[in-house]
Amino acid sequence: MVSDLPEVLIIGTGLIGTSLGLALVRAGADPVLTDQSVTAMTLARDLGAGRLGPRPGHEGEGSEPAPDLVVVAAPPDVTPSLVADAIARFPAATVTDVASVKGAIRDDLERLGVPLQRYVGSHPMAGRERSGAVAGRADLFEGRAWVVCADEATEPRSVRLVERVAAAVGSVVVPLSPTEHDEAVAAVSHVPQVAASLVAARLEHLSEDAVGLSGPGVRDVTRIAASDPGLWTQILAGNAGAVSAVLHELRDDLDALITALGELGTGVDADAPGARAVLARVIADGNAGHARVPGKHGAAPTAYTVVSVVVGDRPGELGRLLADMGEAGVNLEEIRLDHGLGLPFGIAEVSVLPGAAGHLRESLTEGGWQLHD
Repeated sequence: MVSDLPEVLIIGTGLIGTSLGLALVRAGADPVLTDQSVTAMTLARDLGAGRLGPRPGHEGEGSEPAPDLVVVAAPPDVTPSLVADAIARFPAATVTDVASVKGAIRDDLERLGVPLQRYVGSHPMAGRERSGAVAGRADLFEGRAWVVCADEATEPRSVRLVERVAAAVGSVVVPLSPTEHDEAVAAVSHVPQVAASLVAARLEHLSEDAVGLSGPGVRDVTRIAASDPGLWTQILAGNAGAVSAVLHELRDDLDALITALGELGTGVDADAPGARAVLARVIADGNAGHARVPGKHGAAPTAYTVVSVVVGDRPGELGRLLADMGEAGVNLEEIRLDHGLGLPFGIAEVSVLPGAAGHLRESLTEGGWQLHD
């Protein structure tokens, strides 16, 4: 084990717990894994996320770990009890949790009378649509924010320990209060999940022909709609106040939009003073909000140029395209692949810096690639 990394016990071996174990192992640590499910914890062990500790409730059956840091990586509804147990069980350890709500968990711990000096609420802003240990990735936290919530009662040593582990797995530490955290994630994570789910639900009863018209737009908007309903019920319930506040604002905007569309419902020539301005303002405000989303590696947003390339639906074609881009000396910033309906090819939309787009188009054309304008 690398000397400057603490002894870490991870309670919960789903996506986040397993990914944290994998990332710590890659950083040179030797984390201990435990979970109520023997299958989950042994699978995480077999995937290389650490070594096994005793299952909760079975501590007398094996050697007791002596962690510097306990990370509770469990669903929000069981997190408070697991944190309380860890604080009592390991009197020298710092305890953190990685649940996506912070205020409700801290309130529950206070109601339980748990001493909070060694507790640090935290939340890595990382995840996937897939769940479980098998979805774990060692690079899940790289370049992602890791929110650390502390107050005047929290021991500085405990805060530094959580920050050190977050940095070791590639995250950028962001200090926030529990209230600031919950209000922020309501806007940037929880309401987007609700919006994606509501839009995707509109597709359920469409005809096959109608759903077949789906393109990149609907795929982008509904990508996160495949998330776990049980987990998200807990998350939304735990952050109900902050989510509700954002949804009320969203509802006001939707009401104005619905009213404007109703006034225009008689046709494109309808005389509806102000209605078209409402439509334009909705799109323009969206442009302004989108422009604030951080760009690559958390830097300021950058405007890229998209070069669209026809890629045959054959093994190795996408790899050949990326290799040819490398030969041309052009760095790939982003990529999106869209398959045509019933067609044996797709369109690879590669985003590059504007100054490189002309050279890339020339190089790909000379290499026999068909560009899609």
